[in-house]
Amino acid sequence: MSESKKSFTDIFVRKPVLAIVVNLVILIAGGQAIYNAIQGSGGFTVRQYPASENALVTVTTPYIGADADLVRGFVTTPLERAIAAADDIDYMESSSSQSFSTITIRLKLNADPTKALAEISSKVDQVRGDLPPEAEVPIINIETADTQFASMYLRFQSSDLESNEITDYLTRVVQPTLTAVDGVQRADLLGARTFAIRIWMIPEKLAAFNVSATEVRAALANNNALSAIGRTKGNYQQVKLTTNTNLTSIYMGDNGSSRWIRLQMTYKGDDWIFFERAYLSYDGN
Repeated sequence: MSESKKSFTDIFVRKPVLAIVVNLVILIAGGQAIYNAIQGSGGFTVRQYPASENALVTVTTPYIGADADLVRGFVTTPLERAIAAADDIDYMESSSSQSFSTITIRLKLNADPTKALAEISSKVDQVRGDLPPEAEVPIINIETADTQFASMYLRFQSSDLESNEITDYLTRVVQPTLTAVDGVQRADLLGARTFAIRIWMIPEKLAAFNVSATEVRAALANNNALSAIGRTKGNYQQVKLTTNTNLTSIYMGDNGSSRWIRLQMTYKGDDWIFFERAYLSYDGN
């Protein structure tokens, strides 16, 4: 009988040590390739897909109490005209809804996001004085256009604290801690419940004192201030002095008599949560 044809693998059968060494080399080379791919350091040369950067700038302006047409005419349009003069802008999108104006600016490919953000901020500041006095300061954020969702979502809940108390704790303690973490661009609160107050005017008392709701609002705006009037000190101690700026101390004017009309005479107020339209839940909580 003729001798069977030798195969290439026969050498590994006769020399098992050589087979073990070759397998170890393959395993080490594969492990190194996987490590380089995960760490993003060397190993792979990507020619067809070069590195690119595409950023997105969002300008949000609250105008509480205004309808969509007013927001578009007095907030969105002036801001769009000013921002359009900035460099490295590919195109813009805007949305005007009740009480809010949102302008989305997409930058050109590989444009410097830091430079574009500074220029857009300067353009917004140029027309800040042309916006209605009741409009709040525009909020400018920048993010990567390819990532429309956050990298991580954290849920906070408590059986002892109210929703506005949870928001206050997250704003003072948790949010600054997360923002300070290396690599974190921004930490937002979704579904936040901020403290505010709702003032219920009593029409009978307003009529009795001959005061209108417009005058009440003006008095609130004029007295919306915090002030430290100074300090006093002796030989062994020092005391800081502050003014009483709570709602009940606001001066409303006089009704022609010799006594003042104060806000506490014309309203009943209670704490409430500002912006109740936002609501988030997870796993039924």
